[in-house]
Amino acid sequence: MTETGQARIQARFAACAAAGRAALVTYVTAGDPDFDTGSAILNALPAAGADIIELGVPFTDPMADGVPVQLAGQRALKAGQTLKKTLAMVT
Repeated sequence: MTETGQARIQARFAACAAAGRAALVTYVTAGDPDFDTGSAILNALPAAGADIIELGVPFTDPMADGVPVQLAGQRALKAGQTLKKTLAMVT
């Protein structure tokens, strides 16, 4: 039986609470600054202690994002990041 994404997140928060610690929730923009470096960062996060990783998909009009995320998206897009490449990072 597989867990839904929401159930997995709830289980992770519960495990952290049971261990008496806060969860470390991270965010990275896929492909920033380039595909290889972004992939290496993404793959290193669990060993660095990340409990939950949010992977942002860069797009051309990120008006709801703050400046650092906007700049990360611009770098990723300039380096050739696409939705297809983003999905390849997590499959």
